[in-house]
Amino acid sequence: MGAGKSLGWAGLALLVTACGGGEREGATAGGDWRAQMGQVRMAVRGSEDDPQMARRWDVYKRHLEAATGLPVKLYESSDYNGTIQALSTGQVDMANIAGGGYANVDAQVGDKVAPILTVRDAEGAMGYYSAILVKAESPYRTVQDLKGKSLGYVDFNSTSGYLYPRSQLREQGIDPDTFFGKSTFAGGHTQAVMALENGQFDATIINVGGGTPEHGFTTGAHYTMARRGVVDLKDFRIIWTVGPIPNSAIVTRTDRPQAFIDTVRGAMAALPYDDPEMWSQIGQADGSAFTAVNRSHYAQIIKLRDQDLSQRRGRRP
Repeated sequence: MGAGKSLGWAGLALLVTACGGGEREGATAGGDWRAQMGQVRMAVRGSEDDPQMARRWDVYKRHLEAATGLPVKLYESSDYNGTIQALSTGQVDMANIAGGGYANVDAQVGDKVAPILTVRDAEGAMGYYSAILVKAESPYRTVQDLKGKSLGYVDFNSTSGYLYPRSQLREQGIDPDTFFGKSTFAGGHTQAVMALENGQFDATIINVGGGTPEHGFTTGAHYTMARRGVVDLKDFRIIWTVGPIPNSAIVTRTDRPQAFIDTVRGAMAALPYDDPEMWSQIGQADGSAFTAVNRSHYAQIIKLRDQDLSQRRGRRP
């Protein structure tokens, strides 16, 4: 890793492009791509509850502006669907998006959008977890205790807050559409925690990371909220976890100039080495870095989305 910084983003561009292959087809080649694009438009999910996320987007913006020589405009959406539609309709050139959102985009436009990078931790892991959270004062200790109870999902397009845990519940013999007495969407991970806190449902599904089920976690909505003094961690208990789920991806429109895609790939891959202190300040763990991925990395999530849609359509009258 020590030699990585001396490569700079241009050198890493060659390394990561070689690893990432498979997104070149359909991309514009040659010509003055900077003049052709004029600016870089990036879609990100807004996060009012986590100032660290806002800093992350600002760091990405400044880093990409330095690498591309173009102004970078961030398009913040308040929900998952905003980013999905911005990508699918070509309103943006790139985005940071979770696996479930990418699966939705893939279903709409196929290879017009492709993942190029995801974060890998120091041990080589590239995933996080989904968890069922209950209030500590509740009697619920296992999923079976929630039969007939109310459950809060995050969003229809959330990987960890809807798509992945539903598939895993089915794997364990639980039909999420009939097992729980009532289910609803909170609209976000923070909203899900607050709704649970306020007694709007008996349990909620959220994302957690920075650890394992065996050793505990350090990141996730309720951890972030606790650090800000919004909630107390002692008020909650995790009773079920599944994963790991593939981390979010940096994706690009493949109909943009290939030189732009390669520049973005190399610049983002170099960020942890060019500025390790800033990398840590935006919430990335020591030793973590971007690594090249393509569509196959999210094949399971794409399949799970298709299966979930089929399950729900099969129940419609």
